[in-house]
Amino acid sequence: MVFSMTAFARSELSTDQGNLAWELRSVNHRYLEATLRLPDAFRDLEGPLRERLRKQLARGKVECTLRFNPVTDAHPDLSLNQPLLDQLIEAAGRIRSQLDNPSPINPLELLAWPGVLGGSEQNQPDLLKQADTLFNQALDELKQHRAREGAELRALIEERLDSMAERVITLREMMPTLLAAHRQKLIDRFNEAQLELDVTRIEQELVMLAQKIDVAEELDRIDTHITETRHVLNGKAAMGRRLDFLMQEFNREANTLGSKAIDARSTQTAVDLKVYIEQMREQVQNIE
Repeated sequence: MVFSMTAFARSELSTDQGNLAWELRSVNHRYLEATLRLPDAFRDLEGPLRERLRKQLARGKVECTLRFNPVTDAHPDLSLNQPLLDQLIEAAGRIRSQLDNPSPINPLELLAWPGVLGGSEQNQPDLLKQADTLFNQALDELKQHRAREGAELRALIEERLDSMAERVITLREMMPTLLAAHRQKLIDRFNEAQLELDVTRIEQELVMLAQKIDVAEELDRIDTHITETRHVLNGKAAMGRRLDFLMQEFNREANTLGSKAIDARSTQTAVDLKVYIEQMREQVQNIE
């Protein structure tokens, strides 16, 4: 199944302690790169959530942000971490004794020290569990968005593959006519120049020319790449890198076709193929 790397998901939940909201953003990236922004009280979730992302997503730059707004009418019981507070005061006293004109200790700065002031944490485990469950909902939504956009990308790529296959068939059928026309054109030029025709030499030159401009091998390889691309699109594993490699192979064959073109029609076919390949390449950059 084709998954895009570009998606957005938001999941929100109101609890008796406040409002939780997850926002997940995903864009294309060469590897999986996850960034989690969590309030301090939810840091214990970071490790498990990273592991969950690693198991469920293969590629993409994913930003996960959790916002928690406590209820405004809640008045939790505040508690002081007295041992930590005593250590801070003692350390501040030692520093003050070494200064010439020390400033008094600011109680508010002590309260702002991490870990000094706390509230009731009897419901903290429940809040973490709710945030964890809410993350799963957001992640499921993100994957659904990636799947929907992936289906659109697949349709665009298959449309280009169909167009390429048609161009290959047309050019393959045209080649005998193009070679015959080129042969006659060469003979006409000899006649116009009133040169004596050496039929054997002309035929030798035409054979060498036919070998030089023969594109059957390139057309066969393009057909093979089309078949392989369809096979990859029908797979279940991450396919973006494989598709990117196939785009490079397509482009190589199209360039060779262009260099071997002998008239405007074959040149136009090579140009059309390169346009389709570039369009596919742009879409492939967003596929997981």
